[in-house]
Amino acid sequence: MTDAPNLVEVDGMKVHFPIRRGVVLDKTVGYVYAVDGVDLAVRQGETYGLVGESGCGKSTLGRAMLKLTEPTAGRVVFDGVDLSKLKGEPLRTMRRRMQMVFQDPMSSLDPRQSVESLLVEGMRAHGLDKDKASTAARLRELLSAVGLPSTSLRRYPHEFSGGQRQRIGIARALSVQPDLIVADEPVSALDVSVQAQVINLLEDLQAEFGLTYLVIAHDLAVVRHISDRVGVMYLGGLVEEASSDQLYATPLHPYTKALMSAVPVPDPEVEDLRERILLAGDLPSPANPPSGCRFHTRCPWRQETLCDTERPELREVLPGHRVACHYAEDIRDGRIRAHEVKAQLVQDDWDVSPDSSLAGPASVTETLG
Repeated sequence: MTDAPNLVEVDGMKVHFPIRRGVVLDKTVGYVYAVDGVDLAVRQGETYGLVGESGCGKSTLGRAMLKLTEPTAGRVVFDGVDLSKLKGEPLRTMRRRMQMVFQDPMSSLDPRQSVESLLVEGMRAHGLDKDKASTAARLRELLSAVGLPSTSLRRYPHEFSGGQRQRIGIARALSVQPDLIVADEPVSALDVSVQAQVINLLEDLQAEFGLTYLVIAHDLAVVRHISDRVGVMYLGGLVEEASSDQLYATPLHPYTKALMSAVPVPDPEVEDLRERILLAGDLPSPANPPSGCRFHTRCPWRQETLCDTERPELREVLPGHRVACHYAEDIRDGRIRAHEVKAQLVQDDWDVSPDSSLAGPASVTETLG
């Protein structure tokens, strides 16, 4: 997989949404910096996972890569073709090779159309609906691929469960024979019992059709299971990128460390003993991002000078492992210590006041890092 050529290359991607105010005169008073300078590449045949907090810009980035949202700056090169230079019919033709699976399967499917109509619509738009016999065979093949019976063609989206609707959305994306599928939170709206089925389905379809995936998610367990490489976004920028195994074994960016420390471990002894990184404050507004490193306002390893004034570049610290942090090596090697954060531990309905005879552990001090 590491020798595969890049199918998609994103260079300096920016998406800024204007903030407008006024009744008579509609003035632009600022911008929401949803995506603010992202460089990444997705190799042919791999699954690239994109994770981050809600509001970090990962869904906007996915939509901008397909030009569903117009980028403010930067470019996307798909299989050697610069999409920023395409408009009209050439762009519509290229979009056959790039499809999207949306987060909410109910709102992304037209309730007035049957499954057959939903699947045929894309095929007809791209000239793949040649004759009734071949189209009918193709529809049965699609439903079989996603694990639905052929009788589903005559039914409507509201007649299916959430997992089945997501399978219909996947079948619709596959109907035009794409090379790249951007899956935006493909299992977040599903029950836990159904999530594994859809994830396994995506993996099976990738092996069968040679697909390339960009999977956008906030569930770190899902991303680890399905992804070959993972990129971590924070406040419009990519802060770390590595192979899935390397990122989960040795996260180097402070934000990634905090994310990984929040993932529960199914071993009570390990869970009780492992270090927990607590971030101070809330996610800053993307309309007014901090100067310097975007994460410095919440970073336990923040240094007074460089972190506040200069935005770090995404650089390669280890082979195939890129990090946007001025002090990544110093933090990794222990030359910079994290600040101490005091956290109160409250256990259920216990009275944890110092005067209580039933008090459990009243408070703990966790040294971060």
